[in-house]
Amino acid sequence: MTVRRLTVRRLLALPLLGLLLSGCGIRATQVPTDFGAAPSRVPCSLAGPDPAAQAARGVPVQVFLLCGASLVAVDRAVHVPEGTPDARRRVIVAQGLLGQLAASPSAAERSAGYTTYVPGGLTVSGPGPKDPEDALHLSMVPSRLTSYALAQLVCTLSDSAATEGDGSVILGGPDHGPLRRYECTADVRDRPGSTEPPSSEVAGR
Repeated sequence: MTVRRLTVRRLLALPLLGLLLSGCGIRATQVPTDFGAAPSRVPCSLAGPDPAAQAARGVPVQVFLLCGASLVAVDRAVHVPEGTPDARRRVIVAQGLLGQLAASPSAAERSAGYTTYVPGGLTVSGPGPKDPEDALHLSMVPSRLTSYALAQLVCTLSDSAATEGDGSVILGGPDHGPLRRYECTADVRDRPGSTEPPSSEVAGR
């Protein structure tokens, strides 16, 4: 009988204890059991390449692909035979970069949102007799490329061993006609669809 009375008293005391705790500003808490969905892949984010593996494939280079609304540099490699003269080396590097730009991005790159607008089959040749030594002639007139493709080409080539590395590249068409010096600016990288690479005609040919 005594045990039963103590149990009843304890049961009656529980609501009173709850009121006292709430009156003191102490609230009961619950342990969360649902942490939500796992974080998704960050757009335009890729794991860095293995430098040793990349070097084994050739000379490390970078190309600009479109991701979102901007151009983003990704790592690639171009094979250049040892002992290649500088003039020939520029053309080999430029052709390798064109091939990398025209190739479909890897599965991981596509998953991260990367794409390219550079058409396949585009080739490059070196300067003519009266051209600057770093001039490059494309098999298509540059002005016929889409704004995205031209921006990709200009930004990739202007920051490579195919040019002087000063942020610009001299390009012409297949007929060795007029040459223009194109620049890769921050605006071009940020808005390649609406901002064309600034260019000026190369004089003295």
